[in-house]
Amino acid sequence: MQETFEVIAEARSDTGKGASRRLRRTGKIPAIVYGAHKEPAMIQLVHSEMLLHLQHEAFYSHILELKVDGGAQQVILKDLQRHPAKPFIMHVDFLRVSADEKLKTHVPLHFMNEEKCAGVKHGGIVSHNLTDVEVTCLPKDLPEFIEVDMTDLDVGDIVHLSDLKLPQGVEIVALLAGPEHDVPVTTIHGKSAGAEEGEGEGE
Repeated sequence: MQETFEVIAEARSDTGKGASRRLRRTGKIPAIVYGAHKEPAMIQLVHSEMLLHLQHEAFYSHILELKVDGGAQQVILKDLQRHPAKPFIMHVDFLRVSADEKLKTHVPLHFMNEEKCAGVKHGGIVSHNLTDVEVTCLPKDLPEFIEVDMTDLDVGDIVHLSDLKLPQGVEIVALLAGPEHDVPVTTIHGKSAGAEEGEGEGE
């Protein structure tokens, strides 16, 4: 993890919907930080600063440095509530992390060499069943993303969760629940007979 994200926040004492609405009118976001066997803490963030952070994909899967009124703690972004119709962040949840305790969070998947794989060259169509995966690991082992190398895939090939190459110390949560949860991540489909017939008629 090369990037470092520092999130500046302030403690807040007012709670409830009315207090949250007043806070948002001043350009702030109500938020909460919890976990690590400590009491939840109500905080507030600057909306414009949070929007800048959220432009980086890595922000969603990094250990963040949360500074509240001078004190610092390590957290991950656990939940984000957006306005259904406007580009506003309504509420943010942070989870404290402890160096010696495993955490669970979602990490994005990066599909590599998709255009170069044999399946695409042979006219196959790529279907991505998942765009991220929930992992568990110690904070120091948390990857920014997980690569899915598609170089050797041909038409009809399927990549399952169990096929992913994970960094040391990282496990996929679904697989810990049993082999029946080993779902497809990406598939290369051949053209359907209907599509081929349609092309022939067009010619």
